[in-house]
Amino acid sequence: MKISIYGKGGIGKSTISCNISIALARRGKKILQIGCDPKHDSTFTLTGFLIPTIIDTLQLKDYHYEDVWPEDVIYQGYGGVDCVEAGGPPAGAGCGGYVVGETVKLLKELNAFFEYDVILFDVLGDVVCGGFAAPLNYSDYCLIVTDNGFDALFAANRITASVREKSRTHPLRLAGLIGNRTQQRDLIDKYVEACPMPVLEVLPLIEDIRVSRVKGKTLFELSEQEKQLNYVCDFYLNIVDQLLSNPEGVVPKELADKQLFQLLSDFYLTKEKATTTTAIKQPNLDNLDFLLL
Repeated sequence: MKISIYGKGGIGKSTISCNISIALARRGKKILQIGCDPKHDSTFTLTGFLIPTIIDTLQLKDYHYEDVWPEDVIYQGYGGVDCVEAGGPPAGAGCGGYVVGETVKLLKELNAFFEYDVILFDVLGDVVCGGFAAPLNYSDYCLIVTDNGFDALFAANRITASVREKSRTHPLRLAGLIGNRTQQRDLIDKYVEACPMPVLEVLPLIEDIRVSRVKGKTLFELSEQEKQLNYVCDFYLNIVDQLLSNPEGVVPKELADKQLFQLLSDFYLTKEKATTTTAIKQPNLDNLDFLLL
């Protein structure tokens, strides 16, 4: 199984990716996580350091694939999860899609691409071009990380469009949405009502999740010493159990931009109107000391 994880920049994809990888390993699967971001920090909480990228290694070897060995590019992280960082082209030059292609090509040369039960691509930001959508070419499922806000759902809708487009020529399905860092899900529910897709889990705003990133450890590793974090790990295990059931997935039809803006605007305006109405509600006269007319 190959999974690509997408979502708005800064939404928490790498934290979710690393914890999902550990959860999959806890279910007895052999896992490879591939970071697809020039920052090459996707696997940081698994390894505890910034591992060398595929592109850096290929440059050192003058792109002689025959001189690259698995141990040059594959690093084992916590829980036995293998880690690769694709890296990226120089800023303002090249294409991220080319980098992903080179990464998959090298892993195939090393006979590593088909050795894993699950390969997870952690992909940077929104889908703005075919290059950023390249991991979808190799994936069975796409997961979209969002929150309960306008910007993240707008990005999710664009990613949905990419899934639909790629599904024309690849056996790709959307496994569903993951809500992250949100105390409410009313806007998420409004969106999936208009654009039907599964919601696998909604993680609340938990400070320990943010702190885990700063500490450079997954929630699973931290929970070994802090048992009160086990309930957080259960969120990721629930996601994994749904994925391992081989869900049918969906090929969603994204909303047109105008339709999406209207949906979200109506939601906020209705909410604001309800708040205003509550604020100006007639007082209970029985509780007044006196009434001035």
